[in-house]
Amino acid sequence: MIKRALLVGVNINDNIYYEEQFKELKGLVKALDFKVEGTLEQNLKVPNKKYFIGPGKVEELKAILSISPVDVVIFNDELTPLQNKNLEDELNIEVIDRTLVILNIFANRARTKEAKLQVEVARLNYLLPRLVVTNKNYEQQAGGGVHNRGKGEKQIDIDRKNLRKKISQLENELDILQKNRENQRKKRDKNNIPLVCLAGYTNAGKSTLLNAFLEEYNAKDDKKVFTKDMLFATLDPQVRRLKFKDNKEILLSDTVGFISKLPTDLIRAFRSTLEEILHADLIIIVADVSNPLFVEQIDSTLKTLESIGVSEDIPLIYVYNKADKLGLATVRTDDNRLFISAKNRLNLYLLEREIKEILFGDWISCKMFIPFENAYVYSYLKDHASVYNTKQNDNGLEIELSLSPDDFVKLNEYVEIDSQDA
Repeated sequence: MIKRALLVGVNINDNIYYEEQFKELKGLVKALDFKVEGTLEQNLKVPNKKYFIGPGKVEELKAILSISPVDVVIFNDELTPLQNKNLEDELNIEVIDRTLVILNIFANRARTKEAKLQVEVARLNYLLPRLVVTNKNYEQQAGGGVHNRGKGEKQIDIDRKNLRKKISQLENELDILQKNRENQRKKRDKNNIPLVCLAGYTNAGKSTLLNAFLEEYNAKDDKKVFTKDMLFATLDPQVRRLKFKDNKEILLSDTVGFISKLPTDLIRAFRSTLEEILHADLIIIVADVSNPLFVEQIDSTLKTLESIGVSEDIPLIYVYNKADKLGLATVRTDDNRLFISAKNRLNLYLLEREIKEILFGDWISCKMFIPFENAYVYSYLKDHASVYNTKQNDNGLEIELSLSPDDFVKLNEYVEIDSQDA
């Protein structure tokens, strides 16, 4: 059954981002398959402590609900537990806030065990201060019998204790999964393949960009990631191995999308997933350039990355996606800012070139001579180096190539004298 929702937005102190944030709420509600029956908005200097909206708006809201077929009222801001309870008591209808909407979306979209645990931790942390209690719950449980004299604990205290215990158990499970993730990362690090992470607002096109690269380099279809024009289409981190045509390899990772007013508990819960970015060799900030507030969204993304401890030393590339919607075909600035269309494969070659300049700028060009009896070395180089030219003589192969500093040192005996930077 589709729930019918009435959305309530409050523009606090003339927030210039309010319109876009309220528009985002509509997208979030749509992602939950709710039907928006109407909206109610108000301008306030500060939120009302009792209802968040003013008492007059509460009466207006009651009047709307009396004639409108609505199942739930959804606020664009996070409500305090008291505000939520007061509104439900006054309106006699379910009231939820933006934070709970996002939590529910995450709960619906989580697929892996880790993502499900992360969402549950965030949900329980959200519920903890919101345990709604009745007068009966407030009554202390009476003690009785020889071994249990006096008053017992309040039911509310027992409930909170049980919630905290459950949160602790889930966090312990997440710690185990995080250690497994760290072990996988260490194995990857041994291969010396650089990690490139995609970051940015939800629905900016990160997964589409990852798939575009997969298609470009003939990856199997089962390696593609799910994409859809909706907020938070994917939650679980996706890491794919890409080999460019010149044999340069990267690990490309898609991360959970960001959004304005992303709940702190969600950021905290997904920290182990987001920590993939902490180990990145390069971060690509993907923005929807067709969105009027894409600059503010980039700023929000950077602040989120800063909040989880991403180092300023990690190089960044700013990718302005969906440039085709604005008719921007070949625009490129000089400071790692690229206009592309992942969907239409527009200017992917520019992004590829920028990635290589940053990650493989230290590769060494040289000439090598590989004797026929060491043909396995040539076989290795065909898979791990960029071989530009091969010439055969009576004793072996003369090749011109570019290779990593590690391979250059390892195979230095085959380098022809004075051939470096050939």
